[in-house]
Amino acid sequence: MLTTDRHALILQTLKNQRTITIHELVQITDASESTIRRDLSQLEKDMRLKRVHGGASVIERKMMEPSMSEKANTNTKQKNAIAKYAAELIEEGDCIYIDAGSTTIELYQYIKDKQIVVVTNGLLHIKYAVEAGMKAYMIGGQAKSVTGAMIGRGALISLEQYRFDKCFLGTNGIHFQSGFTTPDQEEAMVKEKALALSKESYVLADESKFSEVYFAKIAPISQATIITNKLDEEMLKKYKQYTDVKVVEV
Repeated sequence: MLTTDRHALILQTLKNQRTITIHELVQITDASESTIRRDLSQLEKDMRLKRVHGGASVIERKMMEPSMSEKANTNTKQKNAIAKYAAELIEEGDCIYIDAGSTTIELYQYIKDKQIVVVTNGLLHIKYAVEAGMKAYMIGGQAKSVTGAMIGRGALISLEQYRFDKCFLGTNGIHFQSGFTTPDQEEAMVKEKALALSKESYVLADESKFSEVYFAKIAPISQATIITNKLDEEMLKKYKQYTDVKVVEV
């Protein structure tokens, strides 16, 4: 089977069932596993699919954004492990920025006893920070109903008043070429500003975010250390060429 025909068959199969394993593709195409891996790498580079552990899946639509409640019920163990690792990076006396998101919100259970200052743009986040007795600040701006994030011009102006030792951000997509991305341009601008105001920057994201590309770019992946869970060895090696990647056990 010609390479172009194999690629077409892979993409059509993905369109029909959304995810597929390398083993299935070997059977469907009658090609070797090494050939299929090369095909998937090329198709991912062309942004036609995304690699996942043991196979591939479709790329989500660039403007699609799940709600906080939907996010909170997915990959919960992974998010918890990622947040626990990130919390260990926070030191007494730190001034930190915690971005609105379903992974970053898990941080609070692990930092409630630390003497730190927290600034956030998350409506749900400020509640956790206050209940934990932290010195906490909420930035201004427009309240976004889907994610519970403060965004817009007011949020950017408010952020300018602060400087951070560390920031912890969420993201919808991570791609070695397209960078960190999210569906909302205004939310992307707030994340970008937080990065610029921080000495150290971390993006907390489970494996499902890799190879996804959304509408609005936040920053190149070189701008932050990525904290994630299990990744395919080939993918991990590729991303480590561009930035530091910390992989936690779940």
